[in-house]
Amino acid sequence: MFVISLKFAGARERAGEFMEAHKDWIKKGFDEGVFLMVGNLQPGLGGALLAHGASREEVEKRVAEDPFVAEKIVTADILEITPGRTDERLAFLAG
Repeated sequence: MFVISLKFAGARERAGEFMEAHKDWIKKGFDEGVFLMVGNLQPGLGGALLAHGASREEVEKRVAEDPFVAEKIVTADILEITPGRTDERLAFLAG
């Protein structure tokens, strides 16, 4: 499982130019079953995603394809987590 933070960087003012492409990138991640959750980092710091079912290499490649990352609107940090214990609702993550 991966936690991906996308924190605004120097080109934040350009976010509007690439918002639709960024949303398309998010939709693709959900459609392909890799993204489990997306949300905003508060207060207005950027966004975060949970990803599962892909290798680190695949996740890194996918993140690099985000228009916000490619255009340096955000910086990405990818944390890999190997769940040791989960609530039964998240048991699929431990497998």
